[in-house]
Amino acid sequence: MAEAMLEIADLVVEFLTDYGWVRVVDGVSFSIRPGETLGLVGESGSGKTVTSLSVMQLVPSPPGRIAGGSIRFAGRDLVGLPEAELEAIRGDDIAMVFQESMTSLNPAFTIGDQIAEVVRRHRACSRREARERAVEVLDLVQIPDARARLGAFPHEFSGGMRQRAAIAMALACDPKLLIADEPTTALDVTVQAQVLDLLRSLQERFGMAILFVTHNLGVVADLCDRVAVMYAGRIVETASVFDLFESPRHPYTEGLLQAMPQLGERGQRLAAIPGTPPMPWQMPQGCRFHPRCPYAETACTERDVRLEAVGQERHVRCRRSGELALAGAE
Repeated sequence: MAEAMLEIADLVVEFLTDYGWVRVVDGVSFSIRPGETLGLVGESGSGKTVTSLSVMQLVPSPPGRIAGGSIRFAGRDLVGLPEAELEAIRGDDIAMVFQESMTSLNPAFTIGDQIAEVVRRHRACSRREARERAVEVLDLVQIPDARARLGAFPHEFSGGMRQRAAIAMALACDPKLLIADEPTTALDVTVQAQVLDLLRSLQERFGMAILFVTHNLGVVADLCDRVAVMYAGRIVETASVFDLFESPRHPYTEGLLQAMPQLGERGQRLAAIPGTPPMPWQMPQGCRFHPRCPYAETACTERDVRLEAVGQERHVRCRRSGELALAGAE
């Protein structure tokens, strides 16, 4: 078993609000091995993006802060590192692709200049060499006539092409870990498939690890090796993709899977998880999912539940996970 490249342990992130300091990420733990793709899944507001920003130490402060836990990358804890050391890591060892490419591409500078700037910041090279590297990575992400597109501005690219350019910028310094935060959400289905195929081929070529943040379980099934499911700021289940889809062990995971559209079920109403996720300043007592859970019992409303190992490389935060496993086997 390969040693973890990224290891997050008991991560706590808080934001200052009108209600005081509120935890939006509460005791999150997971790891990613070299060359592995981990899908971080959950509804909007579950804490996925804040978790991914914490890895890059990009949680805005104020109003946010990392209040506890550790984020170890290649054995080194990133929490509390001086900004100069973090800047040396961002864009080099760890890179990030955001949901909307216009948030990571500056509209006032050309695509070529932006990629070349990343290269020159982390590599001892001339301006010409940096621009040649920009051509290489644009060609790598299959942008046609890459050299001629160096002088183009972001608004001159389509949405799919901008996302490819953002991926090219992230790959410019051959990162060991790529964080992709909903990188296909704003794209149509055809372009989404192209971007996923691109990420898969790039990973096979360079062996980088990927933390893929999404709410789309269909994308997870297509791209990821393992899955961590988040709800209300906590991990509620981790498993291999096969095990998760074959036999979900947490009611929330089960609900997400049942809500996926299925081929051959035209005209049938999609299943939905009743209710809404709790606000961070109004977390229910006991299990945080119990107000929406079809399996909830009295104990679920009174006592919290820890994330427990239920097999090799599988963890679940549910006192009734064994019953769910038996029900799935029937």
